[in-house]
Parts: sequence; C-alpha cells; structure tokens
Amino acid sequence: MPDITDKQFGLDEFIAMKVKKARIDEGLKIADVTRISRISQGMISKIENAQVSTSLETLNRLCSAIGLPISNLFSDFERPDGGAQFTRAGEGLEVVRRGTDKGHTYHLLTYHRGSKKAFEPFLVTMDDLSEVFPTFSHPGEEFIYVLEGKLSYRHGNHIYEMAAGDSLTFDGEIPHGPETLVEVPIKLLSMINYSGAG
Repeated sequence: MPDITDKQFGLDEFIAMKVKKARIDEGLKIADVTRISRISQGMISKIENAQVSTSLETLNRLCSAIGLPISNLFSDFERPDGGAQFTRAGEGLEVVRRGTDKGHTYHLLTYHRGSKKAFEPFLVTMDDLSEVFPTFSHPGEEFIYVLEGKLSYRHGNHIYEMAAGDSLTFDGEIPHGPETLVEVPIKLLSMINYSGAG
C-alpha cells in the first residue's frame, strides 16, 4: 500500500489505493471480486496497482462488487492540499536562539510562510554542556512539554520541578527558563503562540 504521508497521487494511483483498501476492508479476495463483477483477476490486479486506466463502466462494476459507491471513489481526490507541513523525525531546522550559546539546541519543527507567524514549535535539547539561562522573555504565550530528563523550570518567582510527561503554560513576557538541569539529557517541546500578542 503506498505511503500517503508525503506524496501527491495521480488519479490512477488514487483509484488504486481506494479500491484496494475497500476490497481488503470488506474481506474480499481478488478471486471473489472477479466472480461478482465478471472482471478478470489480471485486470483487477492492474487497477489496484495503478498499471492501467480503466473505463468508467469497468470501474462502476468493480466498485459495485466491493461495496464502494463510485461517487465516494472520487470524493477526496480534489480535496485542497491545505498547506500542511510534514517534518520527519530529526529533520527540524536547527536555529539560533538566545540559549544557543549556553549549550541549548533548538530545532524549529515548522515555519510560517506568510507575513505574520501565529506560532513556533521547537524541540529544545539540553545536555551536560548546557548552562542555566533563566532570563528568556518574548511576546506571546508559551507551552512546554518535557519529553525526557528532569529540570527545575522558573517562571517569574515560581519554580516548577518537571520530569517527562509534565507540561507548563505561561505568559512569555515574564522572565522564564531552566533553573537547574537535574537529569540530562533533557528534551522538551516548546510551543510559542503569538496570536494574542500585540
């Protein structure tokens, strides 16, 4: 079955994927579909592997045999792309932030192509070389989620003891940042939302 995460299909490939999925979901073998539709096994196999462009009549018989309304077959094909961005593990763009010179590594997980950014997601890594840098301050609201390690995190006059699975949401204008690196390496997801920022 084709990987649909980062590929745009032609019509034949799209039909092949939908038809094969519908047949398998119904628990039908190609031989069953041949018997019901009177389309040869070879032709069904070619359709399912996007090796042939078939007539609407054949496609209609095939769809009827597998219980897939032909109108549903094309319903998703012309769906707009929507501008989704897919970032594979380890492929975030390494960027320089105020903590970079203190040993913090920042990977920007997406970017906004328009004139105004709404949010920025970062994967932040701190290791043995990282120094404490508790004076970040920026517009917007920030959400952090600890993926690995333990640290004390300061926001204003409050210190939060955080471990994997813990999260914190706060006003980015108030000084904040790691106070103590308790157990390294530390990885945290940081999401800065600028939508409410002036």
